[in-house]
Amino acid sequence: MSPQPQAAVGAPLSRVDGRLKVTGQAKYAAENDIKGAVHAVIVDASIGRGRITSIDAADAEKHPGVLRVIHHRNAPKLPYRDNPGSNNPPGGRRLRVFQDDKVLFHGQPVAVVVATTLEAAQHGASLVKVEYDAQQPSTDLAEAEPGEPTNYARGDAEAGLRDAAVRLDLTYQLARNHHNPMEPHATLAHWDGNKLTVWDKTQWVMGTHDELAAVFGLPADAVRVINPFVGGGFGSGLRCWPHTTVAALAARVTKRPVKLVLSRRQMYFGTGFRPAYTYRLRLGSDRRGRLTAAVHGIDAETSSYETFTEAAMAPGQMTYSMPNVSQAYRQVPLDVNTPIWMRGPGFATASFAIESAMDELANKLGIDPIELRRRNEPDEDESNNLPFSTRRLRECYTVGAREFGWHRRSSRPRSRREGDWLIGMGMATSVYDPGRFPAEARARLDADGTAVVETATSDMGPGTYTSQTQVAADALGLTMRTVTFRLGDSLFPQTGPHGGSATMASVGTAVLDACDKVRQQAVKLAVEDRDSPLYGVDAGDVVVRGGRLHVKGNPARGETYQRLLARNDRSHLEARGSYAGPPTPARRSYHAYGAAFAEVAVDATLGLVRVRRMLGVYDAGRIISPKLADSQAIGGIVGGIGGALLEHTVTDHRDGRIVNANLADYLVPVNADVPEVRAIYLDGEDNDGNELGVKGLGEVVQVGVAAALANAVFNATGRRVRELPITAEALL
Repeated sequence: MSPQPQAAVGAPLSRVDGRLKVTGQAKYAAENDIKGAVHAVIVDASIGRGRITSIDAADAEKHPGVLRVIHHRNAPKLPYRDNPGSNNPPGGRRLRVFQDDKVLFHGQPVAVVVATTLEAAQHGASLVKVEYDAQQPSTDLAEAEPGEPTNYARGDAEAGLRDAAVRLDLTYQLARNHHNPMEPHATLAHWDGNKLTVWDKTQWVMGTHDELAAVFGLPADAVRVINPFVGGGFGSGLRCWPHTTVAALAARVTKRPVKLVLSRRQMYFGTGFRPAYTYRLRLGSDRRGRLTAAVHGIDAETSSYETFTEAAMAPGQMTYSMPNVSQAYRQVPLDVNTPIWMRGPGFATASFAIESAMDELANKLGIDPIELRRRNEPDEDESNNLPFSTRRLRECYTVGAREFGWHRRSSRPRSRREGDWLIGMGMATSVYDPGRFPAEARARLDADGTAVVETATSDMGPGTYTSQTQVAADALGLTMRTVTFRLGDSLFPQTGPHGGSATMASVGTAVLDACDKVRQQAVKLAVEDRDSPLYGVDAGDVVVRGGRLHVKGNPARGETYQRLLARNDRSHLEARGSYAGPPTPARRSYHAYGAAFAEVAVDATLGLVRVRRMLGVYDAGRIISPKLADSQAIGGIVGGIGGALLEHTVTDHRDGRIVNANLADYLVPVNADVPEVRAIYLDGEDNDGNELGVKGLGEVVQVGVAAALANAVFNATGRRVRELPITAEALL
């Protein structure tokens, strides 16, 4: 077939759902209503570990409007079937709400109050009296006993370190971070007989669907999950959390639709978080900066009842060329709720340690940080000996250095000053392994020349509605306004999680496949129709533009979809498309790359850090929507600024309580913290993993940002900070 004209893909188009959002017409989970719906509020455990000895719900049950108080002593026992398609982290057991008297972490749901109004449910929850046999929780990463390590090795790292001319032994600490999306997590659950429908905030429609079916022992067709809009996620919606089960359980017990919305405080223990890390890195090189060996010791917090892992080992295996590498990644079980993936999972964490260490090595050797990285560029992925699909890091460095004015950076720390402010520049490499999951989509072309495309993915903010409409419009040869893209419903064709930078490559390829098939059906119909002006034309010579089929190079010879379908008495054409996932076994190493640049000002007296400007340059394959890509880059960089300078979840280790579970004390960046952010994307495609030639962009834009800022702070002050967030106290 002739390549389709690309009128929508690559154009800086505004969001197709933008008007719905700015006018308040987009409905988020908590904004859905069903006649007769009641409200539920969770009662949280006030201890960090132990057992419930008594629950007194009498006062709550007497309160006007309260319908039921449900807890482990009166809740029905649920089957909690195994779920092969579970979105739960492997290793351990799910948290089984209201099934026993055990308390595993501070804030665990121990009861739920259901009432006719939200106010009645809130007050009722405050009246529930729970007594405990409390034990001392273990919540301190530094004090707890780690589990067995996951190991990786190539060469002989210890011997390589002994023989290295230059050696560094560095330890980095990274605080726990919480996602804090604008929309709180919420569920509206409704039973119709033995069929369950939930409107839920989730980044994985089918994962939540499968988990609810497993928890309640239901067949797949008895559960429906709906979420057309998500108000931010950053990974917090990548599994089905206990409150969703609680809402469905409460709806079953009360035989009423139940709405449950987590408070901002409950978001800190009702959903997951980026775990805290201690990352020790021993690094060796020759005197020219060629890396010879590295030993990585990685400790990360997990819960006592599940083992959460993320790709914290990957960057140390393939970012730089090195013959000798040894890694030990240990999960440290704590009495906390289970962590979850957060933007740039694993890679963002590891990059802070690795890219800070590279800067320390560059300073020790007197080599420019970019030049040091160039000297250690691998020819292939040394973790698996596969060639790279594309790896244009050298170009990212070159473009970034030119556009950022890297030549103005002084190699001598604390040498540039503007009044009370010390000025510094830093950079870091960004790398991420974009996910690619099997996905399906359905496309229908109607007789009026409009199309509908459906798939069960989510849109937490990157612009999925828009980017998928762009792909569909070009594949069908229609304008954007004649294509409707629908998502967020488990009745639609199945997809994987909306996270891990996987959606464009996975869902986008399935959408492309479905729409290509529909267009090809129309072309076949036309070239075989004796009454069509395209009769007898080779199907490969027909393209479609603006809803009109015509011979390539001869626009006058053709006809519209409407005319073709009407003449053939067809109400519509329909096809299902799919994406099978990455090739197995892998043929190439498939990653997105970038270079992050930062300039900071540090108050010499007060130690305050102010970001002056940031730049990211990315090798991210084909850019479907430049406007959306810029939005992703800005968001990722801002998230990196938060992790580097502000975000830090504080736990009271006496009882496991999160001290700063609010947006007054847990600090996130605001506009004043981010004066100038710019992103550049290298032209090109990566066709190894998908027909669209894309690489996911949403994660790589956060990777490396914290290290670039820490390196800039060192360049400004001469003070090396190895603990995130970087505080004024660390610089005084």
